[in-house]
Amino acid sequence: MTTPNGLLLIDKPRGITSHDVVAKVRRALKERRVGHAGTLDPMATGLLVIGVGPATRLLRFAQGQDKVYTGTVQFGIATDSLDADGAVIATQAVPALTTEAVASAAATLTGPLMQIPPMVSAIKVGGKRLHELAREGVEVERAPRSIVINSFTLTPTADNAVWDFEVGCSVGTYVRVLLADLAVALGTVGHLTALRRERSGTHTAAEALSLDELAQRADAGDDVVQPPRAFVEHLPTYEATEENLLRLRRGQRLAFDLPGATGDIAVVDRRGHLAGIVHPREDGFQPDLVLPEVLA
Repeated sequence: MTTPNGLLLIDKPRGITSHDVVAKVRRALKERRVGHAGTLDPMATGLLVIGVGPATRLLRFAQGQDKVYTGTVQFGIATDSLDADGAVIATQAVPALTTEAVASAAATLTGPLMQIPPMVSAIKVGGKRLHELAREGVEVERAPRSIVINSFTLTPTADNAVWDFEVGCSVGTYVRVLLADLAVALGTVGHLTALRRERSGTHTAAEALSLDELAQRADAGDDVVQPPRAFVEHLPTYEATEENLLRLRRGQRLAFDLPGATGDIAVVDRRGHLAGIVHPREDGFQPDLVLPEVLA
């Protein structure tokens, strides 16, 4: 039996953790080496990018790509987690909101921003994750982080206090914080009631399998894993000569011409299989990651 190796897109349901999804993928594919890029909270749904087999080493390339989220915000009520899973800690009247006023406030939260991570995040401070400290009732100072909000639009619903939204953002953005900040800008408080990841880089939730679909297709023997190259579609590509493939697998510097190359480069063999990742160094290209040779 061929060991699964590559990229898998899963549409995470509400109510389970990203770690739970990984466990279910391991059982379905009978493969221990499974990881994910970009954690989704239990209340969140949508695209979870999964690495399977040796390709788990490529997850960092999916982790760093821009994301698109949709969801719903409830103004007038604040929770300790900034989402619907938390306890209510404050209520405040909601002013009469117009589409123009909300759009104007959202515009002030678009572009490069500094954002303070919430206490319910997985960031470590002093060796302990913030959400662990939060459960102990401890709040610590968090350094603001640089993010970019590429787009931020809201649409009214029949309830003036409930609005749908779509956010395009850089990696590291906490959408719950963004919506809480928007509520303050509008003169109230608020929290997320729904959140869905629609896109990560070039991958979309529309392409993803549900966990039930994964189990059914895996039982049927279908190939549900995309090749490792799917992780790095956004990178410049170099089709290596046999000599350079040999040098790559030995960890030796490669010599080839790729004008304008400044960052990571995907190296493929003549069949298009991803062989590794290199980056420019002095007068050549230094291997950064080498994948097992595809023999089939």
